[in-house]
Amino acid sequence: MKQAQSRAATVWLTGLSGAGKTSIAGALAQRLKADGRAVTVLDGDLLRHGLNRDLGFTPQDRHENIRRTAEVARLMNEAGLVVIAALISPNRADRAMAAAIIGAAHFIEVHVSTPVQVCEARDPKGLYARARAGQIPQFTGVSAPYEAPLSPALTLDTEQQALEDSAGQLYRHLLAHATLL
Repeated sequence: MKQAQSRAATVWLTGLSGAGKTSIAGALAQRLKADGRAVTVLDGDLLRHGLNRDLGFTPQDRHENIRRTAEVARLMNEAGLVVIAALISPNRADRAMAAAIIGAAHFIEVHVSTPVQVCEARDPKGLYARARAGQIPQFTGVSAPYEAPLSPALTLDTEQQALEDSAGQLYRHLLAHATLL
């Protein structure tokens, strides 16, 4: 296991619904596990069905969702796990809070910057259609804003690159910056 030789970090994937965050997280986790690293994925959708099921999508609830996720990621990092967090996390201030909780040296922000038109065309869960019909209020990219990171460690665009290729690019980025993991 490389866990003892490397330091734990949190790779924080941020982007719109349907951008490919969860798919990239899964593919990256498989690659890191194949390298012998202890890794886990914190997926925003799954967290909202469990730990964060009491939260809605108001700005305050979104903030709390990010705070709780960052606290869990920090605890997992302290236990030696590499964490891949895949959350929309639309606000820069909330992502900065997550970085402060996790520790800036352990926080790797990755922007999955797929355009909203592409995400909406994919609409894997039918969410954009429901948001446009007024059934989902405060939906990021439709009726709520998304603030793109100003200086992410890496930017991935799954319109221009297949999801597996994006995961590979992220994996190579992490290996090239060995101090990140």
